[in-house]
Amino acid sequence: MENRKNFFHLHLISDSTGETLISAGRAAAAQFRGSNAIEHVYPLIRSKKQIKALIEAIDREPGIVLYTIVDHDLAALIETGCHELGLPCVNVLAPIIEKFQAYLGAPSRGRMGAQHVLNAEYFARIEALNFTMDHDDGQATENYDEADVVIIGISRTSKTPTSIYLANRGIKTANLPIVPGVPLPDSLLAAERPLIVGLIATSDRISQVRENRILGATPGYDRSEYVDRASITEELKYARSLCARNNWPVIDVTRRSIEETAAAIVALRPKPR
Repeated sequence: MENRKNFFHLHLISDSTGETLISAGRAAAAQFRGSNAIEHVYPLIRSKKQIKALIEAIDREPGIVLYTIVDHDLAALIETGCHELGLPCVNVLAPIIEKFQAYLGAPSRGRMGAQHVLNAEYFARIEALNFTMDHDDGQATENYDEADVVIIGISRTSKTPTSIYLANRGIKTANLPIVPGVPLPDSLLAAERPLIVGLIATSDRISQVRENRILGATPGYDRSEYVDRASITEELKYARSLCARNNWPVIDVTRRSIEETAAAIVALRPKPR
């Protein structure tokens, strides 16, 4: 049967940085022409409270769930939650570890993030990930001057996955949605340290992605306006004007992968002297 879904949600849950999952998820998704994954990355998942929150997030935007969680109790919670939602859920490392155990005749250590060397670079990446998760989607706007990069853009311009990708490389990244009529926080306008970048895309591209976003239960949500190309064009015009007014660079992500967008942002950052 032909897959008619142009876009689908791909939830990647890790007790470490999530790099293993991101690579595996993208490698699998690339095998399906015409289907594009909207990535939701959940790194450093190590508590039942975090599991509860992410299951709620998955319920809002159902899709395929991949995870690498070595704690059996936490893994079981993910499996149970996905089963109750009727969603496919795969422990990516489980079959590989089982083969290793069978061949080596010894159990695995079950240590989180064991593939990472605990050096200064590693801890910088963890710090960047924590910062980025705390500053996702307009959270904690009061300390933007602590960021390396702040990404702004209207809804569905890949702000969060780009932020996570940069954080995985040790770049503390915040992101903020642009909403017409809602002023930007003073802390952003006053920030001197971070590179502030606007992300845009064509109205057709954004409308397609928004069509696949399930928000029917959101109070005051008007689906027709949310996916209307004329309304999106006005949102983009407003975003462009904000960036032009403040001399912030703009990147069109319409035909860019997350990696390409991140590379373009890195290229804009001042070179260390």
